[in-house]
Amino acid sequence: MTVGKTHCGKTTFAHILENKLSNAVVVDQDNHALFLNKHYKKLQPKHGPNTLKHALSLTIVNHAMEHTDFHLIISNSNSSRQGRMDLLNYFHKNGFSSILVNFNISDDVLVERINQTTRSTSIFRKATSFQEVLKRQQNDSLKNDITAPGKEEADYLFTIQDDKDVASVTDKIVQII
Repeated sequence: MTVGKTHCGKTTFAHILENKLSNAVVVDQDNHALFLNKHYKKLQPKHGPNTLKHALSLTIVNHAMEHTDFHLIISNSNSSRQGRMDLLNYFHKNGFSSILVNFNISDDVLVERINQTTRSTSIFRKATSFQEVLKRQQNDSLKNDITAPGKEEADYLFTIQDDKDVASVTDKIVQII
């Protein structure tokens, strides 16, 4: 499971790891949001949590757990400690081991990446820009709604502070698996 703010490299990392493993799949909620916004925008909740996106993600995860032997790479912000713990506890109850990869990238780097991005904003339900998403994440961090993961949350915890850490962390995860 990846943890971090927008544009920190979660999805890129997830796909690098997926390519290094023969039986892994990336479950990326941005893809689910894009699908729902394109095909089912009227069904999206107007306020509060995106329960439709979470239900779609859970359906995909359950299908993978019940019908495949794939390693699941969960790629979304997972920034809320309670949300992470709920998801990790669900996996632990189903016999999975867990690896958390925390992206602790400086906000200056994130702003630079956002300013250069070509990513579509079609994934948004409420926000209008990635700058707005980052600002919200920064504000949530100040209010302690977003917390960095602790060692007690998962079987393994890795932190990526810059792009140089990606290769060594993916190699270590491949060795664990």
